[in-house]
Amino acid sequence: MIFPCARWLRSSSSGRLPIALEGALKLKEISSIHAEGYPAAEMKHGPIALISEDCPSVFFAPSGEILNKLISSMQEIKARKGLIIAIITERVALPAGLADEIIVIPECHEAVLPIVASIPVQLLSYCIAVERGCDVDKPRNLAKSVTVE
Repeated sequence: MIFPCARWLRSSSSGRLPIALEGALKLKEISSIHAEGYPAAEMKHGPIALISEDCPSVFFAPSGEILNKLISSMQEIKARKGLIIAIITERVALPAGLADEIIVIPECHEAVLPIVASIPVQLLSYCIAVERGCDVDKPRNLAKSVTVE
């Protein structure tokens, strides 16, 4: 299911924030959709105002000590009728009905987890762009290389 929305929020723990930021950047670049990446702990400091049925939130929620905090943030979004796409590792069991879509990635060493997690983030952005009819090989207003004069 690809959500035809104009805004997306991507969230993760602060230690894995680069995954959320990369996903938001890729979505902006190839599909021209506004997206923000932010730490889940900061949801109440602004991004919660954007939660609606029209603004999906993507959560990167691997197993670990902060999983319960991420689940709490997801419940806040659900309480506001927000849509949730969860990228989880194999050992994570989310409460039933919490996520609208779940993408499962394999458990792996902490050092390679950001690489493994980036694959579904990139693929999701690609699929959204293709469904919207965007040219993923020539993104609008984006230079493929930087030139210096």
